[in-house]
Amino acid sequence: MRSLVERIASSPLLVRVVPFVLFIALTFLQGRFGEASRYWIYFLKTLVGVWLIWEFRPRIIEMRWRFTWESVVVGVAVFAVWIGLDGVYPQLGNASSAWNPHNQFGESGALAWFFVAVRILGSSLVVPPLEEVFYRSFLYRYVAKPDFESVDLGEFLWKPFLITALVFGAAHYEWLPALLCGMAFQGLVLWKKRLGDAMLAHAIANLLLGLWVVWKGAWHFW
Repeated sequence: MRSLVERIASSPLLVRVVPFVLFIALTFLQGRFGEASRYWIYFLKTLVGVWLIWEFRPRIIEMRWRFTWESVVVGVAVFAVWIGLDGVYPQLGNASSAWNPHNQFGESGALAWFFVAVRILGSSLVVPPLEEVFYRSFLYRYVAKPDFESVDLGEFLWKPFLITALVFGAAHYEWLPALLCGMAFQGLVLWKKRLGDAMLAHAIANLLLGLWVVWKGAWHFW
């Protein structure tokens, strides 16, 4: 196992792609083994995500949080767009089965609230670095040139910009706000010439969305 981890860590491509692919594979398994597995596998996925970040962060020098006012503005704006566009466009696929642990474990059950907390923490602290590294650090630059490390994070190119945004949008049921927020996060990376600002903006947007879901009971966003 350790030799496999070291092999992945030694490859600039694999270290940015494998964690994301593994995270997505676990996402696909949610709910495949009964309704309760939707929540337990999310918990497992979050723990695996933490481990992946811990293992590979030293090899991904751009995966560093940056706290800036621009990140806060973009994060809040993305959240506003996400909820503001709800119901005004056709979604991709069928998202009718909302992620609501209260349906499985009871309205006031401690386990239900545990999974709500896991979802908020996972989407705010684990998802942003994994996704931003894959989309902004790897995919954008790889589309520009297979030798992606030679492409500067701040180099604007139309083709990678549009393709990365389209792929990011297609990966979500809520494709339209995802498309727009993908452009916003990419724009932040291009503007600041680093990844950490986009990671923070992504985290803020996901945190606000999670709090909105709990406050309004808008479980369809999950």
